[in-house]
Amino acid sequence: METNRRSVLLAGVAATATHAPGAALADGIPTAIEGQIRHDDPACAAAADDFGHIVHQRPKCILQPRSSGDVAAAIRWASRQGLRIAAQGQRHSVYGRAMARDGIVMEMSRLRTIHDLQDDRVVVDAGATWHEILAETLPHGLAPPVITDYLGLSIGGTLIVGGVGSGTQRHGLQSDNVLAMDVATGAGHEITCSAQSHAELFDMVRAGLGQVAVIMRATLKLVPAPRQVRRHLLFYADFASMLRDQRLLAADARFDTVAGAILAAPKGGWSFRLDVARPHAASMAPDEAVLAGLSDDPSRRQATTLSYFDYLNRLSGLEKVLRGNGQWFLPHPWLMTFIGDARVEAVVGDALARLAPTDLGPFGQISLSALPRRSITSPLARLPADDLCYAFNLVRIPATGDAGEIGRLIEDNRALYGRVSDAGGTLYPVSALPMTQDDWRHHFGPAFDRLRAAKRKFDPANLLTPGYAIF
Repeated sequence: METNRRSVLLAGVAATATHAPGAALADGIPTAIEGQIRHDDPACAAAADDFGHIVHQRPKCILQPRSSGDVAAAIRWASRQGLRIAAQGQRHSVYGRAMARDGIVMEMSRLRTIHDLQDDRVVVDAGATWHEILAETLPHGLAPPVITDYLGLSIGGTLIVGGVGSGTQRHGLQSDNVLAMDVATGAGHEITCSAQSHAELFDMVRAGLGQVAVIMRATLKLVPAPRQVRRHLLFYADFASMLRDQRLLAADARFDTVAGAILAAPKGGWSFRLDVARPHAASMAPDEAVLAGLSDDPSRRQATTLSYFDYLNRLSGLEKVLRGNGQWFLPHPWLMTFIGDARVEAVVGDALARLAPTDLGPFGQISLSALPRRSITSPLARLPADDLCYAFNLVRIPATGDAGEIGRLIEDNRALYGRVSDAGGTLYPVSALPMTQDDWRHHFGPAFDRLRAAKRKFDPANLLTPGYAIF
């Protein structure tokens, strides 16, 4: 039920009402909410679903905040009422991590203003998408150093998990490139944090899975953006050849982006490909020189020159196809991990032997991209100990919504994650698999005690982001 711009949470979250500023609940807490609170079936059903379409947890109500004050006030009220609370951006989680069963969901997509653009930074609300950021910055020849492969994700949603994408090989995660954040802690305090101010909170929010605070606004680093990109698709006869070139290109950095993919081969088995890109300019080295010494099949090389935005937005065509055939709306039991260089051949080779192309779906793939560990600095981002690591992901796009089949794929995810973990690998926590509290303790390793202490300090009532079930 919508009101005339001002509504307030009432006991039991059973109704909405209009109040003047300064209105209070019966317990005396000031809770004027400038925004809308909904508890109707369509709104609650939408908040109980996500891109994974696997886990469903219905909240009591949805807050559509109009300001950071709304977010902080709702957290304070939820604490008094004993309600859990979760922020949702674009609902692109794949396993219910941004849900709050019988609690409050905050639709952060309503907070999406771009406030300030300077030569080296931009200030944005957490609900803005990376697509919207680029639309503002690229006309000025600027862009964030790291951009997610899919531009429809929200700023806040990626910063709390880390954010891997184009540029990670050189610049780390998106959470490594945020300069400051305005957050609301689990105690309802509004704080601006950075490496220079409230540094402990800053470190525990970045890649902290939303456990200590809700991001309301972020100051993002900007760098000069190329006008065009020269892109090459390179094809390999076998896994070993592709891996050899990944190591070579990670060492000499001749390309800005190197992304590996393992796909179902038309006649059975697997095919191997690298997607590499560098800024296009008149002074750039010729293709023959920059591709010299690689182990791919030269006769199959494909090269294109395209605008930087078109390169960053390269998944839009696949999205259009999947929306058109309905697969966008089916479950997405994805698995995202990191594996160290010392064990990558054994772990990925074993996975290829166990997997069938049908386990990925007709548009799915295995992605395998080399990442120098030194480029990633967010304290809560967990990587293997090797100097060179790989993002090893199963991007499953099933052609069915059959619950039994999806359940089998989730069990397979769990088994593969176990093998990755046993080999010293780690989880990128946007994956479709169940995790126990012991699993999370193992995942965070030495950083777990630090996160637990921050949870007790900044979210003492354990309100925030219950979908991860870490504490």
